Amino acid sequence: MIKDFFNGISSYFSAFQIISKLRLWKYFLVPLLVSLFVAGGLGTAIWTLSGAFSSWLAPWIPWEAVTGWVLNILFGLIGFVLFKHLVIACVSPFMTPLAQKVEEHLTGNYTKYSGFNGSKAIKDFFRGMNIAVRNIFKELFYVIPLFLLGLIPILTIPCMVLIFLIQAYFAGFGNMDYTLEGHYSVRESTRFVKKHRWLAVGNGTVFLLLLGTGVGFLVAPPLAAVAGAQETVKRLEPMALEEDFGNDYV
Repeated sequence: MIKDFFNGISSYFSAFQIISKLRLWKYFLVPLLVSLFVAGGLGTAIWTLSGAFSSWLAPWIPWEAVTGWVLNILFGLIGFVLFKHLVIACVSPFMTPLAQKVEEHLTGNYTKYSGFNGSKAIKDFFRGMNIAVRNIFKELFYVIPLFLLGLIPILTIPCMVLIFLIQAYFAGFGNMDYTLEGHYSVRESTRFVKKHRWLAVGNGTVFLLLLGTGVGFLVAPPLAAVAGAQETVKRLEPMALEEDFGNDYV
């Protein structure tokens, strides 16, 4: 558990090396533009809905200031969940080939994938949206009740920790699926990630911290895709990697 968690985190450091070695910097442009577009559109929508909902509730609730503060945080949390999954899904046609290039580099198998093509990109997008929608509902099912419980002072910190870990898990799920897409169905990928849940949490932890910096979200998707690919491939094809890199790599 602990080893998987720290592997998920440490893989980001080696991700820079692989990106530089394979000259994968071109994969940063589209995710950057998508992240800006989704952040702008979603941020505007959440801000508008939050204000309208607060105004609608005001006549029935005496503590208007407190209610507005709580609703703003809740809507911000929901918006962050939506932003994270929409970005992961929307960039999947570009992150899946990136993950595949990393897999080719690690395994030495350069015949499995043919690179980017239109029909596969559409398929990747719809798979990504399928997973995103499923994970959004699952994540909100846990996160919203925990947020409400966290309003009780004694439960605030434990609930915040749980909310972060849950968000990290689902973020890591999406980042690992860029590699899993070439091997498994959505259901099989779900089972794989559950088996390696702490790896997903580790990957998602750094991803969330990058998103939280205010500018890190511009580079988070490709870094997370490469980091996730490294650790996922190790667990997909351990025998092939052991032959090429020795026992220390697996």
